[in-house]
Amino acid sequence: MVTAEQVFLEFSVSKLRQYLSRIHACLDLLDDGQVWRRENEASNSIGNLCLHLAGNVRQWILHGVGGEPDVRRRDEEFAARGGWTKQQLAARLDETVRRACEVIESVPRDQLLRVIRPQNYEVTVLEAIYHVVEHFSGHTGQIIAATKAMTGADLGFYRHLSGASAPPPPPPGHEIP
Repeated sequence: MVTAEQVFLEFSVSKLRQYLSRIHACLDLLDDGQVWRRENEASNSIGNLCLHLAGNVRQWILHGVGGEPDVRRRDEEFAARGGWTKQQLAARLDETVRRACEVIESVPRDQLLRVIRPQNYEVTVLEAIYHVVEHFSGHTGQIIAATKAMTGADLGFYRHLSGASAPPPPPPGHEIP
């Protein structure tokens, strides 16, 4: 019998992988200069957002849920003005999301209500996972919007819904690992 806990954990992993594949699609269309472009000093570049996502996932999942040391330097995620190629950013995100998905998949169902303290917030494991997925979603949307603004490209993520001839996206859980 499938439980709500199992569905939550599997869907969380599926969404993180889907968002990661969408970030890859964006990075594939951009050069390194575009990845680090800022519209103004109050805005973050796609590079900053990639570093920030990796830092957030490490802190909340690898540290908070998985018990690894907290090595995050959040201010540096936003201060960076380059120094990483788009391939390096993608590799960092890939590794972080891969490891986070392993942690999420290994969470015992009876531990979802265990209280943890990532980033000095007192939350349950379930809340930490939910936070990471919604946070990843929001910044993925920013990366998509910035990519569309710079390239004018239709990324085609929902083309299958309009009857266009493009094949549908892979089913949940079959995106980039």
